Order: sequence, then C-alpha cells, then structure tokens
Amino acid sequence: MNSRLSNMFTEEELKDIEGLKRGSDFIEVKCGCTSRKYGDTIGKLRVFTNGQFLISCECTPSCEEEKLTPYDFEKHSGKEGTRKWKNHIWVVMKNKKVPLWRTVLLKYYKHASNGANELTSTLAKRLFHRDEFVRCSRCKKERRFRLRTDEDCRRYHDAAKARKWKCANWPYDKITCKVDEERASRKSCRGCPRSPSCKGCTTCVCFGCFKCRFLDCKCRTCVDFVQNAEP
Repeated sequence: MNSRLSNMFTEEELKDIEGLKRGSDFIEVKCGCTSRKYGDTIGKLRVFTNGQFLISCECTPSCEEEKLTPYDFEKHSGKEGTRKWKNHIWVVMKNKKVPLWRTVLLKYYKHASNGANELTSTLAKRLFHRDEFVRCSRCKKERRFRLRTDEDCRRYHDAAKARKWKCANWPYDKITCKVDEERASRKSCRGCPRSPSCKGCTTCVCFGCFKCRFLDCKCRTCVDFVQNAEP
C-alpha cells in the first residue's frame, strides 16, 4: 500500500469493505444511497490522502456524474428529507449496508479539502434560492416571493426594483392591501432545505447566477454580474 495511504488505513480496517481498490493517492470503495422512491443508487467513493471525498455514480449505464461531492451524490440519488449524507450514504461490509459515520473512512474526511469543491459544485448546480419579500409602496406590508424557477426569480427581480410596487401586483393570488401580512414567526421561515429558520447559508443564499441575473436587464445588479461572470 502507498505509504501515505498506509498512514491513514490499516489492512485490518479495510478488509471487510466491499469493492476496495487502491490508487496512488486514494482508495476506492463501493458505496450507495437509498431512496424510498428510487431504491438504491450505486456509486464508487474515492477517499484521497488529502481528505477529499469524490463519488462516481453508476445509477445507469449512461450516467456521466463522475466527481460528485457526497452532498450532491445524496441529492442525485433522490434521497428525501434532511440532508445528512454521513448517515444516508453507505458502504457494504460483510454483505450489510453500513452508513459512512460508522466506518473508518469518515474520520479522514477533511472539510477544508472538500470545501472549495463543494462550494463550486453547489453553485454550479444551484437550483434553490431562498424566499424574498417585497414591501408594498401603499400599505407598507411585505409580500413573499418564492424563487424556485427562472420565472419566479424574474418576477421578484422586477418587483424589487419597481419604485411603486403594490399588493395588487403580487403574481400568485389577486390580493389587496387589506389582506393581512404574514406573521413574523412565519416570515422567518424562508424555505432553506437545511433548516426552516436558517438565517442564511451557502445552500439558500445566492450572490448571483444566471437564474436570478438577466442579460436583458439594465439594472446595475444585473449589468455588474454579466460583466464579471466567467464565460
């Protein structure tokens, strides 16, 4: 075994893990994630000597996802509920599925080694923007905008930059200023999939992407993003 790998794992620690292969600076094992809807999604987990975890998915012969973070592999598998990939992703040991947190593999995971990769992956595939609010220029009540689709993002963007946006312009239901504003406790929940009361995290806060910034918009926010966005 590579000397750097031998400092991480002993033969005894790895002997029961199915699909074990060794590379120059990594070990590879069979892994998977189970969804109630789609069943088992199988992949190959590579644990590198620098503490980085990358997964190649084998859900179908045509799948081209080769360098997924554990978070993205869990999402790709269709696993429902709270994102806890350390619990949901498993390896096979003695013909049993064992979650990563119960194996020797996880203790070598280094957040610093995965942080940049996870951030790049999350931003590249970001499908989620937290809910935002726009205040009516007449009654001063705030109305919620859900930013789930390109159309949703454009509606919020146009409403937010409008000088005299009114409740009557709310795109979801026809309302008037007489309709009560959401309770403060309800407004604190803005749809983050990580935590209902999240104050803002890398999952639910976007600082600019081509889903919420627009080539045909001449506002300073969009112009600055388009000019500085990588090709």
